[in-house]
Amino acid sequence: MTLRRSLVLQEQMSSLCFLLRCSMIENRFRLALTLSGAILVLLCACDVELRKSDAELGLTPQQAAGRQLYDKYCDRCHEPYASRDKKGRSLKGVFKKQFLPQSGMPANDERVADLIVSGRNMMPAFGQVMSQHQVEDLLAYLHTL
Repeated sequence: MTLRRSLVLQEQMSSLCFLLRCSMIENRFRLALTLSGAILVLLCACDVELRKSDAELGLTPQQAAGRQLYDKYCDRCHEPYASRDKKGRSLKGVFKKQFLPQSGMPANDERVADLIVSGRNMMPAFGQVMSQHQVEDLLAYLHTL
């Protein structure tokens, strides 16, 4: 092998090593950027409070029973403590407003109980699965949101 060919090969090897090092640095940078982005998304999406016990919330036995009903029937579509919506509207502060957000009906026990029992639009009726007493328990819990 000639000296000239040896120098060319050495130069090519140096260039290849440089490119590999740059590629490794670039991959590490991409990974760090991706992980940083994922962590940022997770932190921004955490507006939901950690679930507190009935005692921590100061719930009465009636409200605690209503919370169990909420977990069983309502939670899959309605967010209880966060402002973001699931399939249905968030129920946080539902009785703190004068009117229900989607229907415009008064936000009172009578109207909300009617919605629970009869359903409306996309919301199914629960009159066949909940007793009047259970509806009252659920309303008591909804007042705590």
